[in-house]
Amino acid sequence: MPEGDILRLVSARLDEALAGRVLVRADLRWPSAAEVVLTGRTVVENVAYGKHLFTRLDDGRSLHTHLRMEGSWRIARTGARDASGAEPNVRVVLANEWWTAVGNRIGMLHVLRTVDERVIVGPLGPDVLGDDFPGTGLPEAVARIRADDAAGGSGPRHRPERAPTGVPVAEALLDQHLVAGIGTIYTAESLFAERLYPWTPVREVVDLAGLLRTARTLMQRTVRHGFDPRAGVVRHVHGRTRKACHVCGTPVAEGTANEPPYDRPIFWCPSCQAPPTSG
Repeated sequence: MPEGDILRLVSARLDEALAGRVLVRADLRWPSAAEVVLTGRTVVENVAYGKHLFTRLDDGRSLHTHLRMEGSWRIARTGARDASGAEPNVRVVLANEWWTAVGNRIGMLHVLRTVDERVIVGPLGPDVLGDDFPGTGLPEAVARIRADDAAGGSGPRHRPERAPTGVPVAEALLDQHLVAGIGTIYTAESLFAERLYPWTPVREVVDLAGLLRTARTLMQRTVRHGFDPRAGVVRHVHGRTRKACHVCGTPVAEGTANEPPYDRPIFWCPSCQAPPTSG
């Protein structure tokens, strides 16, 4: 699933193509929005919050989309073949005189009043890439994670038998209600950077704020440089099952966080991220 860094890149690309321009075409191929008319409206801006994207219009409405596991946006010259949006998996097409944005396999879509965006983002934790994260967002995220751990975990995402020992830190990072924007990639890479075993109980993580700062730093690097290894954007453990750890050579291991259907793969180095010793 695309994470917060990808949504920031997508929102920036959509802004370059759509912001400040009038829509001459707006196809919403979604049952609840099929009759909504956006043609003639001017796109004000595209804003990402965690894994959610809002395309704000000049009439006080927003188009909310979520990519889920397979969704993507592409930009094409209006009138070009790849701007037709004729593929069966296309869910939304937004076009102005110059550029067309095509949303493929979009996982969630609806139109709402811009002032009601809070209905969607309100239950979420602070956005790890938000401008206010280093200020108010970080302590709020830490407090949410600590409170969730003290309560034994939220909802069906966590295994009930883990409640006595607390929520594993990997599962806490993945919970969008605690901190928004972190997915499997940056959960794995942040924990590796901090040399933390993914199933360390939250209550045993001394510098939780430092871990969240690391996640933000890694994600900001991708936002600035894309996936350029020359800029230090390297996947040390994610997706590298059984390959040698870049630090110690130990084969990277893969496990599972959360219960189905919320289960997600987690990658770690058994040597660099050894389980904490008791006592």
